[in-house]
Amino acid sequence: MATGTSLPTGASWFLVLPDTDAVAALAAPVRSRAVREIRHASGRPWLLGCWPEDSVTTAVCGRTRLCVLGQHAVTEREAARAAGAGSPAAAERLARTWPGSHHLLASFDGEALALGTVTGVRSLFVASARGADGACVVADRADVLADLVDAEPDEGRLAVHLLSPGILHPLTAQTVWRGVDVVPGDHRLTLDRDGHARTSRHWSPPPAELSLAEGARLVRDRLADAVAVRVAGDGPVTADLGGVDSTAVVCTAARQGVKIVAYTAAVHDVLGDDVTYAQRTAEALDALEHHVVPATAVPLTFDGVHELHDTLDTPSLYSVNRHRRMYIIERAAERGSSLHLSGMGGDELFSGASAHVHGLLRRHPRTGWRHTRGFVTRHRWSRRTALRQLLDGRSYGAWLDQVARDVTLPQPPMSVPLFEWGTPPRLPPWATGQAVEAVRDLIRTQAAEAEPLGSGHGVHRELATMRTLARFARHVQQMSEPLGITFASPYYDDLLVEAALAVRPQERVTPWRYKPLIEEAMRGVVPDASRRRTTKAHAAFEEETGLRRHRSSLLALWDDARLHGLGLIDVEAVRAWCRRPLAADLESALLHATVGCEVWLRSRENSAGRRGRPRTDTGGNPA
Repeated sequence: MATGTSLPTGASWFLVLPDTDAVAALAAPVRSRAVREIRHASGRPWLLGCWPEDSVTTAVCGRTRLCVLGQHAVTEREAARAAGAGSPAAAERLARTWPGSHHLLASFDGEALALGTVTGVRSLFVASARGADGACVVADRADVLADLVDAEPDEGRLAVHLLSPGILHPLTAQTVWRGVDVVPGDHRLTLDRDGHARTSRHWSPPPAELSLAEGARLVRDRLADAVAVRVAGDGPVTADLGGVDSTAVVCTAARQGVKIVAYTAAVHDVLGDDVTYAQRTAEALDALEHHVVPATAVPLTFDGVHELHDTLDTPSLYSVNRHRRMYIIERAAERGSSLHLSGMGGDELFSGASAHVHGLLRRHPRTGWRHTRGFVTRHRWSRRTALRQLLDGRSYGAWLDQVARDVTLPQPPMSVPLFEWGTPPRLPPWATGQAVEAVRDLIRTQAAEAEPLGSGHGVHRELATMRTLARFARHVQQMSEPLGITFASPYYDDLLVEAALAVRPQERVTPWRYKPLIEEAMRGVVPDASRRRTTKAHAAFEEETGLRRHRSSLLALWDDARLHGLGLIDVEAVRAWCRRPLAADLESALLHATVGCEVWLRSRENSAGRRGRPRTDTGGNPA
């Protein structure tokens, strides 16, 4: 493996190797770095890497090997049943019924199968091995795979990560390396015996046919299962306790008799009411130990951005809030926690997308117009702009073409309706002409063949947002692993995503109720005083004050800026922007993507000299 691979101690990763001697040259150095190994029936290495022993269940049936890796409670008997199902398709059908978040990996007499999760929390990446006659290798971390095949960053793909907002299917889900491709979460990947890779779709959004009441029962059951598989161990459990979604997770665990230590971070805004609702929840639950973290103790946005060194496999918007996000998890680690529960993903599932009215108007005009008027009135949107968006019948590819043309325009104001395929992303004013042309070329190339993630604007926006934000849950997990903590975000589990999307959108997403699906699902689980909450805390003060307080740290980031060296940003323009007083909602937020890219590039350089742990065992797997 290339010397650039230097994941921190405790980091989890794996490689999937085809059952061919063509990759032997690659496998040798990897085996010296891996902690665990599982082999094909032929005896050749199949899975190599480092992962917690309690995160894997394996089974052997004849010449079939099957591995479930991640957050799950799959027993050896269940895994053996899937391994003996007779075909990859039959094994998949069984695996889709298992709650949790996990990779399914199997070797069927040398033909390898790999599945991640729909949202990409469990991702897969694939690349051709040099000098291996077209054989490919697969990994769950893009950086591990890039180092293995000596892939270099692609400046154009990196420029895409400067977009704000960074939600543009399929571009923003792609890797930043030449020759390293992401496997879409709704696709399976197979490697034949010669190592040739192919992908095929295995998941589509379910029909949205359930009533709110039916969907609420299903969501409640699925959330209970998702939490149960994670808290099944004996280790201490901690959790975020803030908004509606994290409250549902905490209460679900507490109702299962789990002793939880929950943390609520206060904010400086006097209207922020997370602490008030969290205290009400804690008073109603016996199995909950609750701690309020004062607002003055939690780091502000932009804290220490010039000296971050997390080893992440993609640039992350979370860089600007790294210390803020990790503060509670670090306290949990000091407490000895082995599992930290979060409510990440709940907003995408339960707030949903108002863009559903675009299709609703065509199927149920009266209901569609009623919802349209409600959304326009509630958000004070322009009626003329809303009507224009609703009458826009362009394909997704045509919409992408428009995005490419408009990518240098100022960001749309917050008052623009959200009925299109997506919020058109913009490049920041400090993006160079080279960056602009690279991004436009990539968007136009994708526009020729890109298909939306769902049959309508609403489902597409929801799934595109989930795929983007789920990447941040992966980043938090990657930052938590060296602390010895498993970070869990059950709302990104496939079964929960399916349960929520199966509810009729006009009942799940309305302008008159705040997250009606989770509110109904949590009857009898979350105390009513918290279940009926309709507010959400924001951290605009932390953002704006953080910029002023940590301006020197932010400016130091642009000394010898790597993005400038790649020709992607005008460093003086970004410096001038950082010296201004900026509004948190648009102007300051425009910095996040650029900071994330610069921090990632620096972290890659700083970690290049580190080494992984030596191989200590073969995981008890057959030779």
